[in-house]
Amino acid sequence: MSELEFSDDSAESIDIKAILKKYLKYWYIFLLGAALSLTAAHLYLRYTTPVYSVKATILIKDESGADLSNSAVFSDLAMFQSNKTLSNVTLIMKSKGLMQRVLQKLSMQTSYFADGRVKVTELYGDRSPVKVIVARLDSAGLGKRFVVRIKDNNNFDLEESDDKISTHKFGEEITKKYGSFTVIADSDIALYREKRIIIRFNDLGKLANSYSNKLTIKGINEYGTMMELGITDPVPEKGEDIVNKLIELYNEEAINDKNTVVRNTIQFIDDRLIFLSRELTDVEKEVEQYKQQNKLTDIGANAGIYLNTAHSYNQQITDNEVRLDILNSVEAYLSKEENKDELVPTGLNITDPILGGLISSFNGLQTQRRRLLRTVTPNSPLVQNMNEQQENLRLNILENLKNIRDALLITRQNLQASAAQFESQVRQVPSMQRELQDISRQQGIKEGLYKYLLQKREEAALSLAVTPSNSRIIDPAKAGGSPIEPETTKIYLIALLAGLVLPFAGIFLKDVLNDTVQELRDVEKGTATPILGEIAHNETGNMLVISKSSRTSSAELFRLLRANMQFAAGGKENKVILVTSSMSGEGKTFFSLNLAATLVMTGKRVVVLGLDLRKPKLTQSVNLPNNIGITNYLISDTVQIEDMLQEVPEMPELIIIGSGPIPPNPAELILLPKIGTLIEELKADFDYILLDSSPVGQVADTLALAPYIDSSLYIVRYNYTHKKQLQIIDDLYKSRKLKHPMIVLNDAKKSTGYGYSYGYGYGYGNYYEEESNGLRSKIKKMVKG
Repeated sequence: MSELEFSDDSAESIDIKAILKKYLKYWYIFLLGAALSLTAAHLYLRYTTPVYSVKATILIKDESGADLSNSAVFSDLAMFQSNKTLSNVTLIMKSKGLMQRVLQKLSMQTSYFADGRVKVTELYGDRSPVKVIVARLDSAGLGKRFVVRIKDNNNFDLEESDDKISTHKFGEEITKKYGSFTVIADSDIALYREKRIIIRFNDLGKLANSYSNKLTIKGINEYGTMMELGITDPVPEKGEDIVNKLIELYNEEAINDKNTVVRNTIQFIDDRLIFLSRELTDVEKEVEQYKQQNKLTDIGANAGIYLNTAHSYNQQITDNEVRLDILNSVEAYLSKEENKDELVPTGLNITDPILGGLISSFNGLQTQRRRLLRTVTPNSPLVQNMNEQQENLRLNILENLKNIRDALLITRQNLQASAAQFESQVRQVPSMQRELQDISRQQGIKEGLYKYLLQKREEAALSLAVTPSNSRIIDPAKAGGSPIEPETTKIYLIALLAGLVLPFAGIFLKDVLNDTVQELRDVEKGTATPILGEIAHNETGNMLVISKSSRTSSAELFRLLRANMQFAAGGKENKVILVTSSMSGEGKTFFSLNLAATLVMTGKRVVVLGLDLRKPKLTQSVNLPNNIGITNYLISDTVQIEDMLQEVPEMPELIIIGSGPIPPNPAELILLPKIGTLIEELKADFDYILLDSSPVGQVADTLALAPYIDSSLYIVRYNYTHKKQLQIIDDLYKSRKLKHPMIVLNDAKKSTGYGYSYGYGYGYGNYYEEESNGLRSKIKKMVKG
């Protein structure tokens, strides 16, 4: 006898269309998942506090910039020549101390929040209906929260964390263990009546540290000194205020640093002017007394030529003396212990570039040390290191002063020697002239130094009034129009992907964990046994779905299965057909009855035997009694075959024989030779004998019928039969324990396998032509037995 094989021998390839079709049938789950995930994303975006980015652009001025410090008038004032680098500016602006002063200026020691329907919103600035004025706050109060519930225009309830509620008036000072404060009301207080206003006392140190970490500073380009300051905050107005105030305070402190140097210079000049004023007064009095004593009004011009030449040398000696006096003053200033940590006066006509550079470095280091002492203790290694550098610079300055002074002394000696040569030529001038000239020389020295210091004091005072800032704001702090967090497009995209991926994963996981037969491909993978055909899902609920007028999918597929059986017989006898399965519930009885009805419709005489002696269902399924059956026939010699035959009420031409009462030893009964006698006698009267047997996967009763059958049909039910049970039919097929086994797939739904479409919806007149075409396309080859 020939066998059918519908599977392809070639290597299995991935059927993308089948996979898509498999998942697209769950389109409603994907649609629901996408809708739920997008809804969740919308709610997340709706109730998540957005974060905004605030940015500002500033220009850091340097020595090459076109500012006041480069004017020729102030070119010798070292206070305008500090060299600021971008890295130093970054470190200063990100310092915790500067940020803490910013928060103090902005009165951020207290924060205000209002309860919403889902989230809490911060009320910043004028948005808060109340303000808290803190008179005293201990460390225990930092981070403290309490709730203000406005009752009317004058009173409010104060709720603390320990559920204590007290009533107060606006403007009344409230005293607690951790501090005292006053709550004042705004004009819009009526809008928040009976609403909760949450007030929190902030630890400015921790808050400053948080904002310093969030502050970003970066250069705009590699070659310029423009910088971009950025910060993120849920309240854009607060972020703008913090950045703007940070720039403002940085400029103020930079100006204060410069002004400190200028003030010290002015104080030094004022002290010298007082001293020089007294000396100049004494010299002028001495000249006056000398002329009065000697009655001198004019010295005469006789020695004019000699005097002019001598005067030139004397003028140089005067300049030399001025420089010596300045050096001595600076040296005395540096030598004093109380001036060790003070800035060295600058702008005193120190022409030596080395000395000027040392003084500028000393003052710069002194300024950095003062700024560092704002945030660290004097014992810090950084401060100690600066102290050592400062002491080394001071010693270097003193050593340089000594060298310059020695050089000036030598120059003075040379000038005095030259002047003495010309003065010897005027010895004829009265001695009074020479004495007056000495006095006048001292007077000129004092007057020159006095005028110079007055000029420098005016320059220093002017610079104090017009001290430029270190930076210029190019773009003030401005928040972006849309929040940077959460990113709306990104959130919706992730939600949409999650809404599609999760259902896909769920369906995939369900399929992976489901070990039942899902589709035709599973059967083809699990066994090499030929597949005879498929039976559609019975939607009617009736056991017998075959009738002459039936055009349901189930009826058409049974007709197609009948044709396949005739084709598979190949002209050989196929009268006794065994129907079995792996376990109970796979539809053996349903299949046996309807296959028999299909054969009856072709004019054949068919009988169905209920050989499942353990769980008889054949007679019950068609509402017939099961009083006399095969069990009675096997154990009694009086029961005849005619006594067991019963007609199916819906189709009288169909004959069935029930199993009869359940015996205590079904396995032994099925082995009796009378089974063979029964089948042989029935073969004489019937064209087809269908054996509705017990599941071969659970009991061995079915194998006892193997000698009497011509072919066997193995029922596999979709979504019921386990994949591992396919090994049973595969073993039966390979070991040939049953004759010519073939698989029938039961309970097929649309798209379960490729056989369901054949015969579905066709009219009775053109059915056989369509059935034949379907067979030609399905049968791949014949395997002859």
